[in-house]
Amino acid sequence: MTGTAVSTLRPTDLASARDAMLAVPGRVAITGAGTADWAGRLEPVDAVLDTTALSGVLTHNPGDMTASVLAGTPLRELAEELAPHGQRVALDAARVARGATVGGLIATADSGPSALAYGSLRDLVIGATVVLADGTVAHSGGHVIKNVAGYDLTKLLQGSHGTLALMVEIVLRLHPIPERVATVAVKCALADASTHVQRLLMSPLEPVALEWADGRLLARLEGTAEAIDARAARLVELLGGTRMDDEVWQRHAELVGGRPDGAPTKGARLRIGCLPSRLPGLLAELPATAVTAGFGTGIATVTMPSDAVDAAHKIVYAAGGTSVLRDRPRDCDAPAWGPAPSALPVLRAVKSTLDPDGRLGPGRFAPWM
Repeated sequence: MTGTAVSTLRPTDLASARDAMLAVPGRVAITGAGTADWAGRLEPVDAVLDTTALSGVLTHNPGDMTASVLAGTPLRELAEELAPHGQRVALDAARVARGATVGGLIATADSGPSALAYGSLRDLVIGATVVLADGTVAHSGGHVIKNVAGYDLTKLLQGSHGTLALMVEIVLRLHPIPERVATVAVKCALADASTHVQRLLMSPLEPVALEWADGRLLARLEGTAEAIDARAARLVELLGGTRMDDEVWQRHAELVGGRPDGAPTKGARLRIGCLPSRLPGLLAELPATAVTAGFGTGIATVTMPSDAVDAAHKIVYAAGGTSVLRDRPRDCDAPAWGPAPSALPVLRAVKSTLDPDGRLGPGRFAPWM
């Protein structure tokens, strides 16, 4: 932050969000519920746009299975409103339990184990209304689920870390709440988990989540009350293992996103993405103290000493993957990003087009831009 007082603006709707953006002459930080410390440290700013007052459901169309919400809406509160209609946003990111907002989850491109079946928010967001750095209100997508040609702003917002626009309204694709859920845990070494996953993915059991954590492969199934027990029994027959209570996923969430009370992390957490086939070998090279690994999605979260982060970035890059800090101690000065990707010129061009003066989120992508 700058040496002078930094003002905090809390818009409540689209009009006040636009006014807030225009009211700030200098650099701006966009914040939400504060559940993430992802990417680079913010450089000094002149104002903070707090999105937590941009909260609430605008429309819900149960027949079309879509809902539009203000970007500062906590996903867990949205879930409570959708549940009586038997619908949900099929996203189970670890931070949801801590109050993560829809906009914050999009900005960090956060996802969860169920991305194996339902995709990330990149797949679940079908429309957005945003305010650009110059106060322009831009719309992308809508309430109709279809594929069209053109410039898709909603995709650019994924993982933008508040550097491209202020998200105000988001349109989401919904899914039915399953009648029953079952989880089977298989004790296995990290090296064996990938083989188990391949066998399971080739089976007709259709798991919605496959995650290795704490020495166990967790497989989650969803389905009808009549079929779920038989499917879980076949999974046990295929891989061995034990049927578990769904609370086993709470430990997984803590390894990925920290404790529910937000207590400071011990060590740094790195989010890694690579080809699923390369993930086992890559993880074996890292000095990890805790690991969660999605061998179906290629996404892993690795906890390690802060002084190991720089070398870990380079190992991931050499394997053709990507990595970003998703949590760190306050005194950690490790780089948030690894070597620059080949797409860096494209990233810079997009930033220059949407925020030519570099007002939004300075430092988030340092040292790339």
